[in-house]
Amino acid sequence: MLAGVFVVAGVLSWAGARLWNSVGTLPSVPLAAPVVLALIAAVLLATALSLRARLKAQRDRRPGAKGVDPLMAARAVVFGQASALVAALVAGMYGGTGVFLLESLDIPARRDQAIYAGFSVLAGIAVIAAAFFLERVCKLPEDDDNNAGTAPAA
Repeated sequence: MLAGVFVVAGVLSWAGARLWNSVGTLPSVPLAAPVVLALIAAVLLATALSLRARLKAQRDRRPGAKGVDPLMAARAVVFGQASALVAALVAGMYGGTGVFLLESLDIPARRDQAIYAGFSVLAGIAVIAAAFFLERVCKLPEDDDNNAGTAPAA
């Protein structure tokens, strides 16, 4: 689904950039876009690493290990999923704009905008990867009782 959101947003953004450029000046890609996306990816990664360490300590039954509140883990997963969806949309939008800007790399301002758009796409992909990692860390282990099949009747 995230790839579909990325592609649709990219195509619509590319078409919108072409239309906007034909009637006026294309708005610029802000320098803050890749920075904010990279910060979100860093927060997601730090959360995933922290939860992974706490879960490992809890599984190893280390004395003094601080457990993970299930509600906090669920909130972290929801934050990761929402961040991944928004990152796919934003990365697609900047990706489409960046593809449009590739036509005019000889203009220094447009070249800078294309670079910012490219970094935004990379940072968006980093957010999605960190969100997947966070979701994997918070995944519950498989229950062996469900995999054993039905018990024979006594």
